[in-house]
Amino acid sequence: MDATEFRRRGKEMVDLIADYLENIEQRPVYPNVEPGYLRSLIPQEAPEEPDTYEDVVKDIERVIMPGVTHWHSPYFYAYFPTASSFPAMLADMLSGAIGCIGFSWVCRTMSFSPVSIILECHLNWAASPACTELETVMMDWLGKMLKLPEEFIAGTHGQGGGVIQGTASEATLVALLAARSRTVRIILANDPQRPETDITSKLVAYASDQAHCSVERAGMIGGVRMKKIPTKQSNKYAVHGETFLKMIQEDKAAGLIPFYVRTEHTTFFERTKHTHPILRTEHTPSILCNAEQIWMHIDAAYAGSSFICPEFRPLLNGIEFADSFNFNPHKWLLVNFDCSTMWVRDRSDLIGAFKMDPLYLKHDHQESGLITDYRHWQIPLGRRFRSLKMWFVFRMYGLKGLQDYIRKHVELAKEFETLVRADPRFEISADVILALVCFRLKGSNEMNEVLLKRINNGKKIHLVPCQLSGQFVLRFAICARTTESRHVREAWRIISQLAEEVMQELPH
Repeated sequence: MDATEFRRRGKEMVDLIADYLENIEQRPVYPNVEPGYLRSLIPQEAPEEPDTYEDVVKDIERVIMPGVTHWHSPYFYAYFPTASSFPAMLADMLSGAIGCIGFSWVCRTMSFSPVSIILECHLNWAASPACTELETVMMDWLGKMLKLPEEFIAGTHGQGGGVIQGTASEATLVALLAARSRTVRIILANDPQRPETDITSKLVAYASDQAHCSVERAGMIGGVRMKKIPTKQSNKYAVHGETFLKMIQEDKAAGLIPFYVRTEHTTFFERTKHTHPILRTEHTPSILCNAEQIWMHIDAAYAGSSFICPEFRPLLNGIEFADSFNFNPHKWLLVNFDCSTMWVRDRSDLIGAFKMDPLYLKHDHQESGLITDYRHWQIPLGRRFRSLKMWFVFRMYGLKGLQDYIRKHVELAKEFETLVRADPRFEISADVILALVCFRLKGSNEMNEVLLKRINNGKKIHLVPCQLSGQFVLRFAICARTTESRHVREAWRIISQLAEEVMQELPH
């Protein structure tokens, strides 16, 4: 394919994408295929001779679309939003065309001359200056939208900054590894003869019992034990400070070293301030060895986007006590996957966990906040030009447009909540704060399981469940950019009708 054909095919692909999205609600939201369906539809080996572009495009509808769950359908209410906007799609096209690998390239020279050191420093930055610098600035833009403390903003006198990770799961792991490294480093500074393996074998991390399974996985990868902090429905599933403090004291008495806690904004330590005396103390080895300094990582993967709205920003109160914070613009801020934004209070803690440079590669501006070697802020070395998506979306929507988008989704969720509350057969299972409604039929878990199965088997709308205090609960999340009131009301009509059928068939 040459440039001339690319121009033609590119326009055709844009039309295909626009047609798909404009007509997406006409498709069944959930696929009707069995596992392994695709293998029989394509050859067992790659073709010896090239196929035509026309044949490839024809196979999109024949091979791919039957197995697609249409996350951007206005009838998709499962999981969480996955952001999608035309500006972000265009930015992704440009990123693919530029095709830079945004790692900081290091030439492993054996020369220790001043010239070679200068060359190394320049090459670290020159792998793609725009890729690095735009990311730093976009993270500052977004941090200011969220009104994060200055310590988290790179372009200030603070020591922190932001980085784009692939997912919130990666951010959780990166924060845990940074916390582990900091803890080991400070303990060894106080007790240099202590074996590092003795320290790591006693480390203990914490997370709410409502936390995502990726937190447990982070503990497994990081080689540390992970304990769950119990929560109660009566306390709105927030972590109670006294409960957490008791766990810390018991673990200290058992010879363990508490070093990390990860929480979600919805379990935010009763708005965090209740526990900050435990978590934020002077950075001294004696306090750390007494297990009174714990790295706090706040994950607001879904809800974080809403914090750009003044009325929802109080949900983030207490962020000033955190060591790191993460949320996913690729969920609810119109920036297509993948774009998970993470900030740290002190960049040296992060760099200390991942930096592998020998002494002769150091330079004055390496971690100044203006020139950042992002390979020291993440697990992989390479990275795509993801900040282009943020730049396009922030400029073409503006802060006001993004706020309006969030508020519209919240209003639609409130509309659905009103419909549920008006029906005496149903109950709301958790406070509706943003664009997620947790609800269920009054009755047994079995009845609700059957209802959900009927809903999804119909393939007109798609929901997923969760479990709260032992109850099987249905989740209704406003997800698609194109969802309107008529879609929400149609979804409720389907749910209500199926509920009537289930209640007639099963005992209450």
